[in-house]
Amino acid sequence: MNIEIELIIIPKLIVAFGLGLFIGLDRERQGKDAGIRTYAAVCLGATLFTTIAEHIGDDVTSVSRIVANIVTGIGFLGAGIIYRNSDSKSSQGLTTAATVWCTAAVGVAIGLDMFFIAITASLMIYFLLSLERRKWYMQWKNKIKNTDNNNDKSD
Repeated sequence: MNIEIELIIIPKLIVAFGLGLFIGLDRERQGKDAGIRTYAAVCLGATLFTTIAEHIGDDVTSVSRIVANIVTGIGFLGAGIIYRNSDSKSSQGLTTAATVWCTAAVGVAIGLDMFFIAITASLMIYFLLSLERRKWYMQWKNKIKNTDNNNDKSD
């Protein structure tokens, strides 16, 4: 790999770093364990792996194998994030695991020069993460929960 190719990769890494920071910002503000550092590292790593694979040669199968392994690897990371809370009988970490997985996809998109897709996906992920601070969403969620509780009582 020559210096010209490396100079092409560096801006991709900067974009990945920025979008990962952006997505992780919401989680950091909420005091979640996975925050800016986690999301930026996942996005950066996915971009780096994808970009390197893309520049190894013209073999599309090499790139697809790398991307498949990124998906698998982040899936294992996500599985480690999710746990069952026996006290509240609920699962914890599902949103974090899902958004870490999506952030890896953003990194892959950047690595494959799909910048508009990466930016759009990042905005959508951030929106999803911010829903619990939206009054209209919480009212809607509570309304559905109350409707479900009333239906359970009538059964």
